[in-house]
Amino acid sequence: MRVHLGSDHAGWELKSLLAEWLVDNGHEAVDHGPGHPVPDDDYPVYCVRAAAGVAADAAAGIEALGVVIGGSGNGEQISANKVRGIRAALAWSEETARLARAHNDAQVVAIGARMHTTEEALGFVATFLATPFSGDPRHARRIGLLTAYEATGELPPIPTS
Repeated sequence: MRVHLGSDHAGWELKSLLAEWLVDNGHEAVDHGPGHPVPDDDYPVYCVRAAAGVAADAAAGIEALGVVIGGSGNGEQISANKVRGIRAALAWSEETARLARAHNDAQVVAIGARMHTTEEALGFVATFLATPFSGDPRHARRIGLLTAYEATGELPPIPTS
């Protein structure tokens, strides 16, 4: 699978290790930067590019996911979620990584490099990549509500019963 990567200075080391790990595990790593740690850099520059790479691949029919990494993962997740069609989730355990895919069909996972050991973070990514969307109708319905809102800007209707 193709995996798009983006980080800031706080996530650079983990991103570099992850790129090697991905290749060693049969994936194609696409690194959107930075190419070296840059103190006080701006994570949206790289994380939006990683998410946009996932979106472009999806539009082209190419199976791809993304990983964005920063100190906490919060800003990186927010950045990825600004890309039309992308659902990014912050993972802080293997279970949250699994649920991001199984319930939310997230295409991008965000990880806080300062919050977890390297082994934990690699476990989150491995779980994220290995978990398919469940296809459960209630989850698909919820994703549909989000997709419609993103496309139209109209709030989902409030149920009457």
